[in-house]
Amino acid sequence: AAPDDDAMADRYLAADAMLSAHGLRWYEISNWATGPDAACRHNLLYWTGADWWGVGPGAHSHVGGTRWWNVKHPAAYASRLAEGTTPAHAREVLDAEDRRIERVMLEVRLAEGCPVDLLDDAAVRRAVADGLIEPGPVEDGRAVLTLRGRLLADAVVRDLT
Repeated sequence: AAPDDDAMADRYLAADAMLSAHGLRWYEISNWATGPDAACRHNLLYWTGADWWGVGPGAHSHVGGTRWWNVKHPAAYASRLAEGTTPAHAREVLDAEDRRIERVMLEVRLAEGCPVDLLDDAAVRRAVADGLIEPGPVEDGRAVLTLRGRLLADAVVRDLT
């Protein structure tokens, strides 16, 4: 069974303190690095809505606003390639509102935050007042989570959208 929320929060705080003490800074809720050059560029593509092409069984891709994913089983993947057909299993194209919500959900997890113009103004003010979003970056147009906000990120995102 998964640990309870309090235990997970305590472990997150311990990890953040230890990593920070050793010169690593968070750049995404669950990722720390010594600096921007050490951040995982691959994952940053996901979190910023960029394009990527996944190769292999079960791989996901995103190009030009369309997402698709391949069949999961290696034999089915190989069979489709051998037949000269696409290994793609399904695809989706999100509408503008779904793209906005997804962008908020992913970008608010980043240390540089999310543009406040994508968010509900009243929710941003509440999050700042509740200590969930840093007030300084909001003045510069970015919603950046506080440490407490990182612990409650899913709830913060639900309120912001």
